[in-house]
Amino acid sequence: MRKIGLIGGISWASTELYYRHLNKGVQKRLGTACSAPILLESLNYCELSRLTTPEQWDHAKFVLISSALRLQAAGATALMIAANSMHRIAEDIAGAVSIPLIHIVDETGEKLKADGIKSAAVIGTRNVMTEPWFRQNLVRYGLTLAPYDAERAEAIDNIIYDELMQGKVTENSRRTMKTFITDIAKQDVQALVLASTELVMLVDPDANVLPVYDTTRIHVAAGVDWILGDEG
Repeated sequence: MRKIGLIGGISWASTELYYRHLNKGVQKRLGTACSAPILLESLNYCELSRLTTPEQWDHAKFVLISSALRLQAAGATALMIAANSMHRIAEDIAGAVSIPLIHIVDETGEKLKADGIKSAAVIGTRNVMTEPWFRQNLVRYGLTLAPYDAERAEAIDNIIYDELMQGKVTENSRRTMKTFITDIAKQDVQALVLASTELVMLVDPDANVLPVYDTTRIHVAAGVDWILGDEG
C-alpha cells in the first residue's frame, strides 16, 4: 500500500471522518483487518477559519504549503486536504510539492460526469457556494449549476461553522437541512453536491429526494484508490 498525506484540522470533525473512512475503505477492499497508511498533520483551525481578506488567504497558503512539504518529506506519496474550502488554494499547494494532490472538486466533477449528470445544485460553506473558484471548477465537467440563495447560504454557513465544526449535531439543524434540500429539489436540477466535508453529519446521502454527491465520500474513495495502487 502507498502512504498518503492528509492535511487536516480544518475542521477536526471532518478530519475524523476522513481518517475513519480511509481506514474503513481499505479494510472493505482488502477484506481483512488491514488499515490505511496515513501521515496526518492536524492544523490549528483558529488561523484558518472564515477567511475573507487576501492577507488571510496568503497566510493560509503559507500554512498549508508548509504542511504539504512536511508530509512529503515524511514519506507521503500523495496529498489530500480534508476540506472543500481550502481547495481554493489547491493549485498553489500542488505546485509547491512533487507528489500528486488528490483534488476534491476534480474527483467530484469526474464522478458527476461519469454518471451523466448535467445539472446540479451546490451546498456548503458560504465561500464554496458563492465564490467562483468552486463553481467554475465543476462547470468544466459539463455541469450547469443552479444559482445559490443568499439567505440559505448564510444559514448553512452558520450551521457548519457554529455547530458541525465543533462536533455538534442538532435535530433543529437536521430539519433545516431537510427543508433546504426539499426546496432545492423543486428546481430544475438532477443532483445535489454536498460540498462541505461536515454536512454528511446532518445529511444522509443515501436517503434524499435528490441524488446526493457527497464530496467527502467521493474524495475518500479516490484516496483509497491511491493507497491501494488503483489510481495514478
